[in-house]
Amino acid sequence: MQEYNGDAADPGAADAVPDAGAARALHTAAFLAQRRGSGFTRFALWVFGSLFTLVLSVSAWNFVTGLFSANTALGWFAFTLLILALLVVLVLAGQELLAFSRMARLDQLRIAAAEARLTADLKAARAVTASLVSLYADRADTAWGRARLAEREADVFDADALLSLAEVELMAPLDRAALAEVEAAARQVAIVTAFVPLALADVATALYSNLKLIRRLSEIYGGRSGSMGSFRLMRRVFSALLGAGAIALADDLIGSVASGGILAKLSRRFGEGVVNGALTARVGLAAMELSRPMPFVALPRPGTSATTSRALAGLFGRGESDEKLTNP
Repeated sequence: MQEYNGDAADPGAADAVPDAGAARALHTAAFLAQRRGSGFTRFALWVFGSLFTLVLSVSAWNFVTGLFSANTALGWFAFTLLILALLVVLVLAGQELLAFSRMARLDQLRIAAAEARLTADLKAARAVTASLVSLYADRADTAWGRARLAEREADVFDADALLSLAEVELMAPLDRAALAEVEAAARQVAIVTAFVPLALADVATALYSNLKLIRRLSEIYGGRSGSMGSFRLMRRVFSALLGAGAIALADDLIGSVASGGILAKLSRRFGEGVVNGALTARVGLAAMELSRPMPFVALPRPGTSATTSRALAGLFGRGESDEKLTNP
């Protein structure tokens, strides 16, 4: 369990805020994301999807051939539009495949790094390091880290030390950028929840912000943006959140509510804003771990309470943008 400052306000004295709409929405989305359909369900979806595609294709073809019979010029125009539509579909399908391949590459790197560290395999560690350098070869934000890694890599003959060096030099700037995105999303959700009294506004904002955040974090760590790829990552994030256990989630939220201070106690809306912001921060931190090509070892894993506190401090004019990544 993560700890929080003992001098923070007692969470037991705060107003109850368990009915936050965005919190319920995120828990529901997490439950649905974790569920996997049966084999028969997937087969049925494939059958109906194929049938729908076949009917649509035949209808489009009959429409074009019918126009050719009625008017040759209109037939050629419709045929051209059909070809363009097929090209667009192929481009979109290629982008989705690229997104899946990039996500798979990040997963393989993360697994390879963990195995190399566990087995103390220097050769495997060097292969992981080389793959990381290749992955970020065209990234200006990792240029300084790649240069430092190239200078010191030859002098390291321990797998654990080499992977730690690669994590510090290559992951640190990406972690800072990712954490800034998480804090911005948590702040946005907290603002809307606290200041916009429209029904379902906090739910819609939380869902939109979380989807956008997951996609952005994947891009920061080298993934490719894609609708299906983002949806798959979202399922994995929510599954990881549920797998972490309700006790850990409740502990993080209690710490975040306590760090909300007097404002969270004075207003129910402010309290709900803190909770929804904490939920968004936790989703973002889970997405960071799943998008990162290396597990957190040499660098500290950011905590929900500390991340939420920084986000809300920026909201109320006490920004701590220069604060290092620290555990709460």
